[in-house]
Amino acid sequence: MAGKSLAERDQDVIWHPYTQMKTAAAPVAIVKGEGEFLIGDDGKRYLDAVSSWWVNLHGHAHPYIAQKVSEQLTTLEHAIFAGFTHPVAVELAERLLQILPCNQSRIFYSDNGSTAVEVALKMCFQYWSNGGESRKKVIAFNNSYHGDTFGAMAVSARGAFTTPFESLLFDVIYIDTPNQNNISDLKTSISALGGDVAAFIYEPLVQGSGGMLMYEARYLDELVEFCKQQSIFTIADEVMTGFGRTGKLFASDYLLQKPDIVCLSKGLTGGTMALGVTSCTSEIYNAFLSDDKLKTLFHGHSFTANPIACSSALASLDLTLAPETADNLQRIGSKHAAFAQKIKSHPKLKDVRQTGTIIAFEWQTGENTSYFSSLRDNLYNFFLGQGIILRPLGNILYILPPYCIKDEHLDFIYEKVEEALSKF
Repeated sequence: MAGKSLAERDQDVIWHPYTQMKTAAAPVAIVKGEGEFLIGDDGKRYLDAVSSWWVNLHGHAHPYIAQKVSEQLTTLEHAIFAGFTHPVAVELAERLLQILPCNQSRIFYSDNGSTAVEVALKMCFQYWSNGGESRKKVIAFNNSYHGDTFGAMAVSARGAFTTPFESLLFDVIYIDTPNQNNISDLKTSISALGGDVAAFIYEPLVQGSGGMLMYEARYLDELVEFCKQQSIFTIADEVMTGFGRTGKLFASDYLLQKPDIVCLSKGLTGGTMALGVTSCTSEIYNAFLSDDKLKTLFHGHSFTANPIACSSALASLDLTLAPETADNLQRIGSKHAAFAQKIKSHPKLKDVRQTGTIIAFEWQTGENTSYFSSLRDNLYNFFLGQGIILRPLGNILYILPPYCIKDEHLDFIYEKVEEALSKF
């Protein structure tokens, strides 16, 4: 290893996610985080404008989270969670239930967003099975993404990520996101499915990996209400939208109708470490209470409710609920909205979309949106050269920053977006 750079050592031993390793450039070596910046081994500072895959809420290496994690490390680092419990797991569950939709009553811990979705699906399928009823169908949106484990892939839109596994995935009924023109037809289609639908899973208001596609809360509200009338459980995948991303604590807070299950991860720990949560109603939880042990929810993880992860989540929650974070959410949303208004008529843009702290720009390419658009690499490399980390979804560029980002840094990113529009 002597004489090799960190990136070269990486290339000798590591297989990176979502990366064609044969053609990929050497990875950027990061050795430190500081607020909205990641710092390379060469000292170069990069504005983390995508919150490191949407997880970092309050800035890198936040001293308050670091302090709480450090204290937990010397108190209790881990304990088996079957038959045992510990203070930070209980406190986190209590505090989450205080801010989640009011119908949520139980917290099930896991370790990432995909797994939180797996647990939600298993809860729904087994709920019906425990009651002596077989329901096998799930409704999901076109362009959806819910994760990369098998159940999560099955309820995600079919495409490049799922093609090698298609024959192994269970069937799902896909519908368009609701709007004024199609809501009536969507209800009719769901009604025609009869009583074999176990659940409807959705990313509320923003379909992240699908291209930061956005739709209105009022029509989702209407669709959720209709599913409830049809005795179809509703699963809100808030893995990306949770903890303020859409301007409210949860995207579900924009709806009158509340989901039966909520999936959380990403920002749950402020981006510090992996943790997943699936919350559910009392109705779902009670369906697993039985003298028949076969009605148990047989799901778990070695690191379920890891105390260090729970401690980082509690610290992040303290910061998320602080008044200055509410101010930052308003400030970023207003800045994004003003820039969207300024740039929306640009001839190279097909669309500009904004919800809360998320803003997306869809380049006009003369073809449909594609994750593999050649424009993606050009944009990625341009911004990286400017010291900005943006990771386009094909021809869709988006900004999803940590809440601590300064106005001057947002303005710098906006300036470079305009420059990119003049170049590409």
